[in-house]
Amino acid sequence: MKLITFAIPCYNSEKYMAKCIESLLVCKDDIEIIIVDDGSKDNTAKIADEYQKKYPETIKAIHKENGGHGSGVNVGLENAKGLYYKVVDSDDWVDKSSLLKVIETIKKLQKAKSLVDMMIVNYVYEKVGAKQKVVSYQKVLPENKVFTWDEVGKFKPGSYLLMHSVLYNTKFLKSTNIKLPEHTFYVDNIFVYYPLPKIKTMYYLNVNFYRYYIGREDQSVNEQVMVKRVDQQIFITKMMIDFFNPYDYWNTNTRCAKYLIHYLDIMMSVSTILLQIGNTKEHHQKQKELWEYLKNKNHRLYKICKISVSGASNLPRFISIPGYKIARKIFKFN
Repeated sequence: MKLITFAIPCYNSEKYMAKCIESLLVCKDDIEIIIVDDGSKDNTAKIADEYQKKYPETIKAIHKENGGHGSGVNVGLENAKGLYYKVVDSDDWVDKSSLLKVIETIKKLQKAKSLVDMMIVNYVYEKVGAKQKVVSYQKVLPENKVFTWDEVGKFKPGSYLLMHSVLYNTKFLKSTNIKLPEHTFYVDNIFVYYPLPKIKTMYYLNVNFYRYYIGREDQSVNEQVMVKRVDQQIFITKMMIDFFNPYDYWNTNTRCAKYLIHYLDIMMSVSTILLQIGNTKEHHQKQKELWEYLKNKNHRLYKICKISVSGASNLPRFISIPGYKIARKIFKFN
């Protein structure tokens, strides 16, 4: 059995997908790579087929109608046969030496019959024209051991878990029945958030594994693109609010509940600040509606958010926007 299934959702990725694929091939005997061509209109499909032909024991190309990033992740999971499942966006890549260490760790866990539900690694912001920013969890998570939520520390705003930093046990992830919405951006938040209460065991490997590229003008995390797509950000935020009440886990899994609240607070903050940046009458109305939605769905969470990160972003624009710019400079996002 292959140790990791890497799913690479691709849409018009001809210019950069090769770098992503090549970064994985250092471990081609231990992994499978599923390239999901999401109805591309360039040479993405051709490149995927060429790689499958060259590495038939490692690479599988799947061609489908356009359904968005979430659809690509879903199809990858449906076809995954590796012990672990990892999504790598087609314009990102992984560090080869770190990949070797991840493979070595999975083999060790497999031998000890202690495969965990989720593995966590560091990711690196590879932002054009800026110094690299490493997001690690060494002050939050125990290193090089199997652990549970009881041993998880407090996450800071700049070090929360993203799709880039997690590898899920494939059998576990399939058991959650997760299915990401199609034709929607920012579904990576659901991919990380939804399985969290079901996770029993974790393992943190302190290696700078995932390289997260930021710099394309059409990228979904480009600030102006995010403002244009703010309705999709709001949609995902509301979905996460609707999934479950974090306080339902407070007595049985307090550390997990705290992190779920932390994550939702960040999502409210991102949605709110994007609406602040939009700064039209329509944006202000949507901002008001979003906070009313949270208040009606979960009044306890609403009160927490009002006095935390997202509450600060909900302050008047002349206060919230400068704060946002400082945070962006510190944490290197978008």
